[in-house]
Amino acid sequence: MSADAGLRAAADRVEIAMLIARIAQHADFGTPEEYIACFTEDAMWELADSGGLPMSGGRVEGRDEILAGVHSRRADGIQGPGSHTRHDVSSIVVDVEGDIARSRSYFRYYTGTDAVPAIVALGMYSDAFVRGADGWQLRQRVITRS
Repeated sequence: MSADAGLRAAADRVEIAMLIARIAQHADFGTPEEYIACFTEDAMWELADSGGLPMSGGRVEGRDEILAGVHSRRADGIQGPGSHTRHDVSSIVVDVEGDIARSRSYFRYYTGTDAVPAIVALGMYSDAFVRGADGWQLRQRVITRS
């Protein structure tokens, strides 16, 4: 790998890690429009196990369905500004091949962040990204709990 290719791959990994962080922060504090802009038009989001969470699991496909889920979670007070919840992401590993990337990261979901925070869920995000005209976007997220 040339030095330029190595720098490009490193920059891509940083951009993707920042996108993962941005998605978490938009879920907690951003607008639904900021959140959904991080996803491709044909994105897929899947929660394999929702046990113990105040939401149902399952798979949604496309920006419209993902956005509907955001609005539903915000209406139920389990996500977004004023919900006193927080998504925390760490141990991010990103593999890039050209305009396609995959990552794995650990997450923690907290409630009660305005008083005594409680970890309600933790697990792993398995993500796939694609680079388009607007930069990197999330194409697929599978959420597993542990």
